[in-house]
Amino acid sequence: MAKILYGVAGEGSGHSSRAKEIITYLEKQGHIVKVVSHGKGYENLKDIFDVEKISGLHFSYKNNQVQYLPTVFKNLLNVPDIAQSVEKTGKIIDSFEPQIVFSDFEPVSCIAANIKKLPLISLDNQHRLSNTKINYPEKYKTEALAATIVTKLMIFNSIACLVIGFAPAQITNKKTFLFPPILRREVLDAKTKDKNYILVYLTTPFQELIGMLKNINKKFVVYGFNQNKKEKNIVFKKANQKNFLKDLASCEGVIANAGFTLISESFYLHKPYLALPVTGQFEQILNAFQLETLGYGKYWDQLNKEKIESFLYNLGLYKKNLKKYKKEDNSKIFKKIDELIQKNTFSTKKLLGIFKII
Repeated sequence: MAKILYGVAGEGSGHSSRAKEIITYLEKQGHIVKVVSHGKGYENLKDIFDVEKISGLHFSYKNNQVQYLPTVFKNLLNVPDIAQSVEKTGKIIDSFEPQIVFSDFEPVSCIAANIKKLPLISLDNQHRLSNTKINYPEKYKTEALAATIVTKLMIFNSIACLVIGFAPAQITNKKTFLFPPILRREVLDAKTKDKNYILVYLTTPFQELIGMLKNINKKFVVYGFNQNKKEKNIVFKKANQKNFLKDLASCEGVIANAGFTLISESFYLHKPYLALPVTGQFEQILNAFQLETLGYGKYWDQLNKEKIESFLYNLGLYKKNLKKYKKEDNSKIFKKIDELIQKNTFSTKKLLGIFKII
């Protein structure tokens, strides 16, 4: 049994979704886990686990693009709060006395672990950028470099880096281990159908898309606009995890931003994917490029009616290719986590006990 501090990034729901699966597993193994998070991470986990709220980094969006200046100003104003969160997390470590720290791309827990000289394990999909050899369009070279630098600055001095990905990759760091995506139990157990509609989910405002969809002879179920209503061939639905998964499992295909978690879940359920990566987020650009390279869907920087219709026309081809996608559960990464905890939490009390026996 170990005491574990687990840092979870709060930008989007992907980090908290996989953290929920990992922490649930850890607690079933008898470990005691305390979580630090912010934003959606805190909101999604606070009623399930022992969670402390901290400050974190946020992006500003407009029309499916990262707004750089507002993002910079927002996070500069937040620096004092982040410094306080590092201090708060240090005090949590002093009182909770964890033996090891996990971080899902959450820098406050990383900094605190280094200050307190605790073993740190990184677990995320972002370290594909810095710890594996990746291919991407040449025009994104500058964005790739910037994203790699940010990734290295966010999480550092980890004893192991557990990287998840849906595409094959060559590891370039000896402390890095590659695993399939971590999936929710609900996704692993989901029963799939192919009903006559396309699921649309956008986490950033993009009003122009709705006008395009109204002019296409297809039913669309749309999440992300916080509405429950019907307009012509479009059914709008408010956020609801249970209903969303049901619609995902029963759709013909997905149109969405290029977030890692939704792409991973769609592939597991064999759903073709039309990706619209958020401009300025290289990690989404990489996700979109990889899904197209694999033949599981298509990606565009900008959408129009013709591009959407082309995706719909090729659904059969994408579905055929998706039959090659290997469905895997979370057992491989669970096994590695067990190994790392056992190896790095050999406590002083155990050592004294051995000497006493001797």
